[in-house]
Amino acid sequence: MVQEISGWGRVIRVAAEERVSEDLALITRDAVLTRGLGRSYGDASLPPASGLVVANSRLANRLLAFDASTGELTVEAGVSLHDINRVFLPRGWASPVSPGTQFVTVGGMVAADVHGKNHHREGSFGRHVRWLRLRLASGQIAECTPDEEAGLFWATVGGMGLTGHILEVRFAMERIPSPWIWQEVRQIASLETMLTQLREEGVRWPFTVAWVDLLARGSLFGRSVLICGRWADVSEARHPFRPVTRRRRVPVDVPEFVLNPALMRLYNAGHHRTCRGSRGVVHPETFFYPLDTLADWNRMYGKRGFIQYQCVIPASQPVSKVLEFFDLVRSLPLPVYLCVFKDFGAPGDGLISFPAPGFTVAMDLPNRPPHTQVAVDRLNEFVLSVGGRVYLAKDAHTRPEHFRAMEPRLAAFNEARRRWDPEGRLRSALSVRLMGDRP
Repeated sequence: MVQEISGWGRVIRVAAEERVSEDLALITRDAVLTRGLGRSYGDASLPPASGLVVANSRLANRLLAFDASTGELTVEAGVSLHDINRVFLPRGWASPVSPGTQFVTVGGMVAADVHGKNHHREGSFGRHVRWLRLRLASGQIAECTPDEEAGLFWATVGGMGLTGHILEVRFAMERIPSPWIWQEVRQIASLETMLTQLREEGVRWPFTVAWVDLLARGSLFGRSVLICGRWADVSEARHPFRPVTRRRRVPVDVPEFVLNPALMRLYNAGHHRTCRGSRGVVHPETFFYPLDTLADWNRMYGKRGFIQYQCVIPASQPVSKVLEFFDLVRSLPLPVYLCVFKDFGAPGDGLISFPAPGFTVAMDLPNRPPHTQVAVDRLNEFVLSVGGRVYLAKDAHTRPEHFRAMEPRLAAFNEARRRWDPEGRLRSALSVRLMGDRP
């Protein structure tokens, strides 16, 4: 059935035949791409042209096996992190890496090599994957691990679904003392102090993230809230533990004039004021997925949608370069309504995985052409100048010349793709835009 699909930012929309079935191996036979729950922000999970077949994995969502002695869980690619949390958190197990939403499939977590608040400790998701089962472009079913068919494995981890259709995944879960999070929150007055404390607290805390106010004026620009956490001990945990089952929804596209800089400036000021310093036990959904409490929150940005821009500034750069980046953000022709900042540890092992040692910043901006492209170009030119790169799972507007200059690993990735898909059957709107694939 042909229907319009879009990325989570709702900026790019494509009409495609989206097939949904419990038999993912069947529906991927002539598909150009597999799509999960659609939480990539730009065009990474969209076909390159109307009328092409896209396989949707959301019904291929069975838990296949779990080995409690090793913590290894085998699932179909369409299993969501939400379902894993619902089943395993009460039993003392957690995903080793949690991105900013739990409404993402495990196949998508592999394809984007997702990262979380513990990247400085645990790296990205691909580091914990033990085995993959894929349908290649030829129709062949292949299996790979970090040791067997390692070239296919590491091209697939972080490969944005361009090396094969991920059918099944085995990864190592983490044993946890309780399903609750012990959290500490504090206000920070300046960007420079935030950068220092984020790095220092990463030595003590497994989970760290900073919320940064980029709408405040004058000396208040860049005031932050630093959030640190760890799994709560049994003695600290609350009982009983229940997953969140009811969520508020945004039922319509909010008119664009409602979400505006003046309103968000007031919200940010109130949020910063309420975070004067607190510590205690919180629900893991509150800690890991604050935006998930509001279903369809992307509709808050109206019909034209929004973009999220995420980049990494390498650890080799001085703090002054990070501050220079924020000075650039202050001068952009678009407001930044949300900004989160994290500390990255080891680089991702996938051929084009996003994470690299340094600081990563993710920002939500309303889509307002032609200002959107101007803003992305200016940000990318800065990121290029410091040797950084952008996150493909979030991208919608990076120019191919910018991406190729950022990504010296692209030649090796393309070589791997040609080996497993010499005719270029697997492709996406993103791969056409950035990698020169045929439409």
